Amino acid sequence: MPREALEALQLERLRAQLRRCDRRAPFYREKWQRAGVRPDDLRTLADLRHFPVVTKQELREEQQAHPPFGRYTVAPARVWREVHPSTGTTGHPVHTIWSARDVATITRFTARTMWSFGVRPGDIVQNAFAYGLWIAGLAVHYAAAEIGCLVIPIGAGLTNRQLDYLVSPGATVLLATPSYALHIAEALRERGTDPEKIALRRGCFGGEAGTEAPATRAKIEKGLGIDAYDYYGLSEIAPTFASECTAKAGLHWSEDDHLIEVLDPETQAPLPPGQLGVLVITHLTREACPMVRYWTGDYARLDLAPCACGRTHARSPGGIVGRADDMVIYRGAKFYPVQVEKVVRSFPELGDEFRIELTAHPETGADVCTVVAELASETVAPDAMRETLRRALREELLVAPEVRLVTFGTLERTTFKAKRIDDRRRPAAT
Repeated sequence: MPREALEALQLERLRAQLRRCDRRAPFYREKWQRAGVRPDDLRTLADLRHFPVVTKQELREEQQAHPPFGRYTVAPARVWREVHPSTGTTGHPVHTIWSARDVATITRFTARTMWSFGVRPGDIVQNAFAYGLWIAGLAVHYAAAEIGCLVIPIGAGLTNRQLDYLVSPGATVLLATPSYALHIAEALRERGTDPEKIALRRGCFGGEAGTEAPATRAKIEKGLGIDAYDYYGLSEIAPTFASECTAKAGLHWSEDDHLIEVLDPETQAPLPPGQLGVLVITHLTREACPMVRYWTGDYARLDLAPCACGRTHARSPGGIVGRADDMVIYRGAKFYPVQVEKVVRSFPELGDEFRIELTAHPETGADVCTVVAELASETVAPDAMRETLRRALREELLVAPEVRLVTFGTLERTTFKAKRIDDRRRPAAT
């Protein structure tokens, strides 16, 4: 669809969404009244900048004040079909309702993402995303069935069983977090199975940044013998609504269902294409729990140029650069775990796992940042490797963290989202 026609469709859907939220959701009506805006003030897509953003903390407070689902659940209860909480660590997850129509819509655009990276009828899809309350597992399950695939609904975990099914019946598509994909590749290698001898040919990996980091993509592709693609979603918006296509030129956004903005993190002003900022997303077709200008906290860039694959929806080359919550500030420099990942995984002498430890100097109280990585084998000289890694980190991060190398297998492997930052500067909450 040409951008002019796409933006006309977005404007029509956005106006309808704002009006229904104003009529049926006191949360939005009161928020917009305080900001001095009304749905009728929206005449162009650019006018959306005058409407306030919505943060996860606001949603959490709204649901605590008006349990269980807050006052932004617009559709009547008779059409509700599923409830899914966020994966936050505060102890107060944000619950999102899907209506029957929402399930169908999510299935449709998730099937479209899977088609874009090459899934076809007859594929055997091994779903290693978590099922249950975490939503990615269900969304790709529904979508794979919609395309006409055989689904192996194994979920996250049971790594030995994952290996068994990769061999027989021989899954052709794997879906997982990038961390778990690397763990499966490691386990496959330890079992002595040649990845080129199994049927697996492609995989898409989300739930955390990393797939578009060249070193991580290369390790996944070599370790599993596949083409690896990036996936993106979040609980409040949708589980799997942006993915790479076979051109591997960035995340394609489903812009007929979601309005995508990139804002300046300080001023919240819209940024032009190509500039790095915070993703802010608005539901255009969500029925039950629409989000209007949801502040994701994820950093990305937008490219509006048509992709080599022919698709015209906006892309984010390089995927998600980092999360505001994960930014490390050390000696005046700012960086994200994905930058450390890029460096660590570029060295074959190192394993795939790493951690960023933040501690306080026992005497001065100054912050100390230490990157912990695993040596791939006992034949690697640790002292030389430590200095090599430190120099490479300094070049990438513009600051030189401390480096500690440990033996292979020391760091915990995960089947879910990897925890990369271990902040020990403050006592744990009780």
